Amino acid sequence: MTYRRMFQTFKEWFWLERFWLPPTIKWSDLEDHDGLVFVKPSHLYMTIPYAFGLLIIRHFFEKFIATPLAKTFGIKEEIRKKITPNTVLETFFKHSTRQPSHTDIYGLAKKCNLTERQVERWFRSRRNQEKPCRMKKFQEACWRFAFYLMITVAGIVFLYDKPWVYDLWEVWNGYPRQPLLPSQYWYYILEMSFYWSLIFSLGSDVKRKDFLAHVIHHLAAISLMSFSWCANYIRSGTLVMIVHDVADIWLESAKMFSYAGWKQTCNTLFFIFSTIFFISRLIIFPFWILYCTLILPLHYLEPFFSYIFLNLQLLVLQVLHLYWCYFILKMLRRCIFMKKSRQQWHCGSSEPRRWHCPTRTMKSPATEHSRSARSSGDPHLCAVSQEVSLCSIAWLTSVFQCSEVIGGGWPVGQASAQSRSWPQRFDAVWKLLQTKAEVCIKEPH
Repeated sequence: MTYRRMFQTFKEWFWLERFWLPPTIKWSDLEDHDGLVFVKPSHLYMTIPYAFGLLIIRHFFEKFIATPLAKTFGIKEEIRKKITPNTVLETFFKHSTRQPSHTDIYGLAKKCNLTERQVERWFRSRRNQEKPCRMKKFQEACWRFAFYLMITVAGIVFLYDKPWVYDLWEVWNGYPRQPLLPSQYWYYILEMSFYWSLIFSLGSDVKRKDFLAHVIHHLAAISLMSFSWCANYIRSGTLVMIVHDVADIWLESAKMFSYAGWKQTCNTLFFIFSTIFFISRLIIFPFWILYCTLILPLHYLEPFFSYIFLNLQLLVLQVLHLYWCYFILKMLRRCIFMKKSRQQWHCGSSEPRRWHCPTRTMKSPATEHSRSARSSGDPHLCAVSQEVSLCSIAWLTSVFQCSEVIGGGWPVGQASAQSRSWPQRFDAVWKLLQTKAEVCIKEPH
């Protein structure tokens, strides 16, 4: 009885009208009447069974649509080599670390009566089994693409004839006594059910480096939608959802083509995603949506708790947009730089490169670095290593002559040191370095 009374007290406090509704508005004002239906927190209970329904649909979608589509793109199911079962190593792998130190390997080898090399191979094979295959990644991206496409089209159909889409003042006209439309109900319920399904499938989905960020994102999305539903911010909530969904289609499609190996198509789709992301989340969201939720309500009512809490969440969301924008710009910069690097440098040769200088042909002091860069296959690293090589060549072949110039000993055919001032000497050094570098770049390797 005590716990039940505590729960009842907490429930009454949590649903106090001053937390959710404007002053002078009661929950009784939002009761259904005259055929008008209003939002109720109990409606959100349906998102859980719908989430499990989406998981069932996803299973059949991945099996009968995503898998054949992946095979059409040339993605094959990888057959992993089975490893020899070992209880001791398996326990250490699951409960201690996947990357054992040399001391751990030595102890495990003694315990299992294996060589250290065999233990290292076992852990390497075991880690490879944990890596997700391209087929699995493609299936997940294909499912998310299909849902985002469906929900975006549905959102456009639901909202195209609504007056608050074209006139933001209508968002707050009559608030909070705004009846719930069937299209708004299904738009919200499907969106929230989808995010619940993503949370339920975290255990079986591909675990990426940003696993924790995904969990926080899904929970934050559910929290924001649930709060906007309970406080009857449905009209502004639908605008926020459509602005976010419209960009996610292109991101998931870019992932699909990336897993299929269509790099050019992937880059094109990623550029489209970036453009839509910048327009929708850095222009439309702050200058239209935030203006609608932060400024316009003050013309209708006084600030209250749910108004402040809603806008705090949206402002935090905008900060996340800026954070993601930073990483998107970094990826765009890397793509553009790598594309230019491939055009300027050809790093495919495995032969040791010899660098030609005017005095003598010599092997670059950065040859080993350049060779390792070429073997790694990273165009950016390869380009940087060659630039380092060129600079080192120009320096080594010129350092002796430069020291003579600064010290007063001029090359043959030039004026004596006594007829040159210190500024003239340094100017000559600079010109000499430029000449050496240009010769090293222009001469055939």
